[in-house]
Amino acid sequence: MSRDIRIQDTLTGEERPLEPRDPGKVGIYACGPTVYAPVHVGNARPYVVFSLFKRFLEHEGYDVTFVANVTDVNDKIYDAARAAGVPSEQLAREMTARYRSDTDGLKLGRPDAEPLASETIAPIIELIGDLIDSGHAYVAGGDVYFDVGAFPEYGRLSNRPREEMQQGEDDATSLKHHPQDFALWKAHKEGEDTAWDAPWGRGRPGWHIECSAMAEDILGLDFDVHGGGSDLIFPHHENEIAQTEAARNEQLARLWMHNGMLQFGDEKMSKSVGNIRTLSGALDEFGRDALVMYFVQGHYRQPIDFSEQALQAAARAVQRLRDFGRRSSPAHPEPEAIGPYHERFFEALADDFNTPAALAALWDWVNEGNRRLDAGEEVGAGEKLREMLWTLGLDNLLEADGAVDEEAQRLMEEREAARAAKDFATADARRDQLAELGWQVRDTPQGPQLVPLKT
Repeated sequence: MSRDIRIQDTLTGEERPLEPRDPGKVGIYACGPTVYAPVHVGNARPYVVFSLFKRFLEHEGYDVTFVANVTDVNDKIYDAARAAGVPSEQLAREMTARYRSDTDGLKLGRPDAEPLASETIAPIIELIGDLIDSGHAYVAGGDVYFDVGAFPEYGRLSNRPREEMQQGEDDATSLKHHPQDFALWKAHKEGEDTAWDAPWGRGRPGWHIECSAMAEDILGLDFDVHGGGSDLIFPHHENEIAQTEAARNEQLARLWMHNGMLQFGDEKMSKSVGNIRTLSGALDEFGRDALVMYFVQGHYRQPIDFSEQALQAAARAVQRLRDFGRRSSPAHPEPEAIGPYHERFFEALADDFNTPAALAALWDWVNEGNRRLDAGEEVGAGEKLREMLWTLGLDNLLEADGAVDEEAQRLMEEREAARAAKDFATADARRDQLAELGWQVRDTPQGPQLVPLKT
């Protein structure tokens, strides 16, 4: 852990060093989806960013706990369930399972903890009670609201003028002391089919209090990195800071790390706007490897455009890595010359997790490796290359290209013999059998070669 890791901290606006609360350990909390519909590609960006950030930290020797919550109690879920004619609990359960299945398709592993709001009610009620007792919250009509006026530091994260801080809760304005106050607890209403008992009345939690309670419950206070999409800076993360600091008199997180949005043109990808591409659909169309490559080609803090052209370019980049993996071989030693590229790669990630700069170092090595191969030198695919690709979630490219088994080789040879004999029925049958094993045949100047199908 000798490398200095720096992150652009949204709260201070400065690049700050990662200084873990507990030496050798890092706790990350990244806000997950509200499960009222299948997740889209934009929802996948924070999942990918923080899953890969965890890998980088692990490479640097840290013991990392990555928490990504699921909001399964929310107005949007009630509305969607009502429209679908199903109980909200059923819809939330089905969409949670769908979210986990879809993100499993990214093959980056699961977060270490994935708490549900519905399973964190007791800590939520306790936190709200502490806010009421400290004078930072009040009960009104069975609801409980955070009193923004009682917390002078409110607004430090988003740096918005107080009068512009609209919470999107206009339906309850008449109950609030100030228009900027926000709901911690919402009284049970007719047509809402989930509710819990609390000292101030039966109801269910507001959105923001869920994450304050879940983060504290799993990671404790003053944990290391709080992440999520930049669209959550206000009001969600602003409110999390206010709730926790007002109740505990201690900061929630040391660093705030926000990823940019996916965009269609000038608009962010959003279910409410309707310009979405589901994650499952994108995985089916472009493949897992191209989608991961697409994400790491952009710096996490910047918005990135979603387009067919961008995904096709990512697919070409993936194929370029596959081709290099096929030309190099783990049977040969890895050249010492890869060392400076390897160092550049990880230094780039230490500098605000700059994946485009890290990729540039990787591509420079691929170019150098191909030059050496063209000159007849043996270039091994060894530990350093695998470390780089693993950190970006692309190490399977080497695994696939080094794993042509005898069965696949035999089927390819039979296919080529059938084609030469104009026995196209047998050739097509062997092609289909290869596809079932995950391979396709590519004709090259050096003859037919087996190439993995996109995954």
